[in-house]
Amino acid sequence: MNILGIGPSMFHDPAAALIVDARVVAAAEEERFIREKHATNKLPLSAIRYCLDFAGIRASDIDFIAFPWSSAAYHRYKYKYFKRKFSGSPDRAIKAIIKSRRICRDKDNIVKEVCSKLGVNFARNKIMFVEHHLAHAASSYYFSGMKEAAILSMDGSGEFTATLLAKAEKGKIVPIKEICVPDSLGLFYSTLTEYLGFKSNNGEYKVMGMAPYGDPCKVNLDGVVTWDDKRGVYRCNDKYVWVNRRLRFRPDKMYSKLLVEEFGLPRAGDCLDEPYTHIAAATQKKLEDITVKLVDNYLKEELLEHGNLCFAGGCALNVALNRKLLELPYIKNLWVQPASHDAGASLGAAAYLAKQRGGKIEPMTHVYLGPQFNDAQVEKELKLSGFSYSRQDDICQAAADLLVNGEIVGWFQGRMEWGPRALGNRSILGNPAIRGTADRINAIIKFREKWRPFCPSILKEKAQEILSSPHPAPFMTIAFKVKAQWKDKIPEVVHVDGTLRPQVVDKDINSKFHSVIEKFYRKSGMPVVINTSLNRRGEPLVCSPADALNMFRESGLEFLAIGDFLIKKN
Repeated sequence: MNILGIGPSMFHDPAAALIVDARVVAAAEEERFIREKHATNKLPLSAIRYCLDFAGIRASDIDFIAFPWSSAAYHRYKYKYFKRKFSGSPDRAIKAIIKSRRICRDKDNIVKEVCSKLGVNFARNKIMFVEHHLAHAASSYYFSGMKEAAILSMDGSGEFTATLLAKAEKGKIVPIKEICVPDSLGLFYSTLTEYLGFKSNNGEYKVMGMAPYGDPCKVNLDGVVTWDDKRGVYRCNDKYVWVNRRLRFRPDKMYSKLLVEEFGLPRAGDCLDEPYTHIAAATQKKLEDITVKLVDNYLKEELLEHGNLCFAGGCALNVALNRKLLELPYIKNLWVQPASHDAGASLGAAAYLAKQRGGKIEPMTHVYLGPQFNDAQVEKELKLSGFSYSRQDDICQAAADLLVNGEIVGWFQGRMEWGPRALGNRSILGNPAIRGTADRINAIIKFREKWRPFCPSILKEKAQEILSSPHPAPFMTIAFKVKAQWKDKIPEVVHVDGTLRPQVVDKDINSKFHSVIEKFYRKSGMPVVINTSLNRRGEPLVCSPADALNMFRESGLEFLAIGDFLIKKN
């Protein structure tokens, strides 16, 4: 059975995922193919074509299409939204009712347009509309390998739901509590992201990176988001969060005039300034505190039985939050979908349908689900590029030798990663022991804020010597404290708060990347490399050899290991 999951149900991060006989064979985000970050308002046509081509099937071979949005869920919650929103924003409340048919029709039309462009008949019995947060929950739980689990999905919003708390019961996802917009921790965090000078749906991780430089006690955000002990829920003040246009400080931003009056003008520039570092710290702490309260109130009883939590939705990409969750005494295992953002909902929708049809879904052990290119394809592009290059007998050793000597190396191998993290197939590598390496990567390639940390990739055999926890960390989805004796050994990957966001590299999962780190370790004594994504600031992760060569040409990167070939700029 061939099940194609497609997104977006929102306006950003379109993606496609193909499940064949309950096994994921391909998944990719549209941005990688069209070279437009987040591919806003685009259909995932290139991603779909890739998935079909990789599987060797035609569009007519698709048995079902799964889409992560449900009109039934929209209609079920629209009056709840109306009641909650009417007093503060009656125009939005009324629009949710009077425009409901058009909104649902527009979502249908996304699927119809995809079918039309693929040459597939839009047949209702072949389309499965999966609730947005149910798709997120499925993307985590069904790929975790866990039989019993508590489940958390949290982002800006789905149809109306912003937070879903659920449990797994006999392989099914059973909702426990749903919280609807405007009470949304995702929208709260995005609003403050914009106020702090970053783009929403893109810069939230920058707020997370800025937070350790501030003191959360110096800023009080209780008026923005509050916890109601009697009702056991949080409440967002819609005079601050996701406000109407007439209340906004700027029409193109979500933050309000009131927020500016209370906390000052919004941040500008790339520097770490007060009070903005303190506001970032307070924003992060508020997210953590309320999420922990939600887990305490609705999932603790379940977690005390087995200790397993599955997490997805955009907020699940907050690795500092995930560290706080893992530190709770009743959480033993935390599994976060590597593509927790809206792109991952396409995979979740397909997985949900596959499970409904009786499929047994395999645990996700890797995310290498994108395009791959053989040496003949690579060399064809190299000949066109004008670069001089050499074929290496051992490309892993060649890259490791360069790293030992303090060089920065682009690394392009195998299938492209699914999700926002570079995990050793589309990466820029550096030596974490040489101070200043991160600054050099920023200066010649990434052009990003100097205060943001880079991530380490660590040999699995050595991970427990470095990390404060033995918990698995294959996907860079959880931050960990670094052990004291390693803090000064690998300064280029340790954040100001003593944490790092690691990828623990397993030889059985990615033998080639493991080999690079192992050979580097033999010569340097460091079982760790800097690993950041192979792209420049504001661009998607590279997908093809041509993308990698363009990025190489237009950056200060001196070395690129692509397939078995090594390029060095003259």
